Amino acid sequence: MGNQLLYGRFVLAFYISCHYVAVVQSEDFTLPIKAVNLGNWLVTEGSMKPSLFHGIVNKDLLDGTQVQFMSTKLQKYLCAENGGGSILVLNRTRARGWETFRLWRVNESAFNLRVSNKQFVKQGKGKKLVADSNSPTHMETFQIVRNHGDPNRVRIRAPNGLFLQAISETLVMADHEGSAWDENDPSVFNMTVLADRSLNGEYQITNGYGPDRAPQIMQDHWDTYITEDDFRFMSENGLNAVRVPVGWWIVHDPTPPKPFVGGSLQILDNVFTWAQNYGMKVIVDLHAVQGSQNGRSHSASRDGYQEWGDSYIPDTVATIDFLAERYANRSNLVAIELMNEPVGVNLQSLKNYYQAAYEAIRKHTSSAYVIMSNPLDRDSKVLLSFAGAFNRVVIDVHYYSLFSDTFNNMNVQQNIDYIRKQRASDLSSLISSKGGPLIFVGEWSGAWKIESASKLDYQVFEKAQIEVYSHATFGWAYWSYKCDSNYWSLKWMIENNYVKL
Repeated sequence: MGNQLLYGRFVLAFYISCHYVAVVQSEDFTLPIKAVNLGNWLVTEGSMKPSLFHGIVNKDLLDGTQVQFMSTKLQKYLCAENGGGSILVLNRTRARGWETFRLWRVNESAFNLRVSNKQFVKQGKGKKLVADSNSPTHMETFQIVRNHGDPNRVRIRAPNGLFLQAISETLVMADHEGSAWDENDPSVFNMTVLADRSLNGEYQITNGYGPDRAPQIMQDHWDTYITEDDFRFMSENGLNAVRVPVGWWIVHDPTPPKPFVGGSLQILDNVFTWAQNYGMKVIVDLHAVQGSQNGRSHSASRDGYQEWGDSYIPDTVATIDFLAERYANRSNLVAIELMNEPVGVNLQSLKNYYQAAYEAIRKHTSSAYVIMSNPLDRDSKVLLSFAGAFNRVVIDVHYYSLFSDTFNNMNVQQNIDYIRKQRASDLSSLISSKGGPLIFVGEWSGAWKIESASKLDYQVFEKAQIEVYSHATFGWAYWSYKCDSNYWSLKWMIENNYVKL
């Protein structure tokens, strides 16, 4: 009887001990998380409020801007023959890819002109214009001189100081010295700026302001856009984590490669401290990788081309290694996300990178989760079996009700039904596999294509999303905390009673 009593006490003590440990662990951190993205902050996007782009001279001609030039005399478009690798001609009545040039901004009026096969226009021998250069230098730098009365009427000054002119439909020369602006002048062009394809990211803003102004502009933005008081607000309103987008240049702080400027690393350090003060966890999200993983503004692309691939893997892994080493000992580091929203990348290259980056993180921490973003142009299940081979791995999927023709003609109820049925079904299929990776809805928003929705419509729509996405085993993160559009801004949505968490 004594032995039985002793054994019973041992079992009871063991049970209490286990229960106590479980409680302590669950109080420290419980899945699924409720998070918000701190977008538009350490990685710039055009949707910040207030916008920082207004102070840039020639702000419609930032890096990556796509432009077309039509000769006012010939009424034909300037064209890179064969898309590049050959001469420029002026024989096209319609402007498409070969007639479109992407700007690399040198200063407020000087640019390199990149053609569709990614080569650059240069002043060649005999003052002819050719598009066969793989890297821009002085001979690939042209000045766009705008007419004061009509900024889209331009003349293009070549490196030799002379202007391009239309000799004929098949001959463009850099040899014009005149200064007239009338339509019959062979050096005058009408410039079309394809504004709907413009980029408004970190590269555009830092290179737009230039090395003298950009450092102070960015530091002021980082210091004021989100502060410690915002973490208090988030915590008081039911959020327990933040996802913080960062760019690859942070590893080179305080002197990153131009045009990027230093200072964001200290802000990220502050994030961990502020989050700790309010009991919040931190996800560090490598939002912009060198070479760009999707060609979009939020990847800090210079000109809209997705160029990340095998050659960039070592440097990208080194960035992850740096972040893991720096923050592994922070008790509120919950995860590191390896890449945001890859599009158009080779799947095997992506997997090779994910494995190498996972191993880099595991050198420094065994507890932090590793988040692998699902390619936006692939099925949501494409990484399931691959990720299942690793420990404490999460797959990130993004759900928006905007960027697809699927939502064009949906009414309010159909949008809500889509969340409760299709989205719920997709999410369920991702989490149904036993022993598989956790699932994270890393971005979603209250914005949709409905133009005349009532406040109640929004409230029901937000509630439906929260209910469905709360089934994600790792949790969800709203995009974004602050934004120029109210329905993208969780802070505004909370303050105005559009959403309750």
